Amino acid sequence: MSRKKMKLAYITNDSKRKTTYKKSTKGLVKKVHELTTLWGIETCAIIHSPDFDSQPEVWLSHAGAR
Repeated sequence: MSRKKMKLAYITNDSKRKTTYKKSTKGLVKKVHELTTLWGIETCAIIHSPDFDSQPEVWLSHAGAR
């Protein structure tokens, strides 16, 4: 089964927006991890949202990003 095409628009419901943000962040980090594993390259993802987190989320690590 294929997924429905999703209309990209601002999510006004706070709880839905936060849930979607967390799921998207998890998916993005998974993709970055896959790139690192498959091609043996160094990758870094810095995800910051002024709405939800005061600190940016950094994958692989803060020290590795520096």
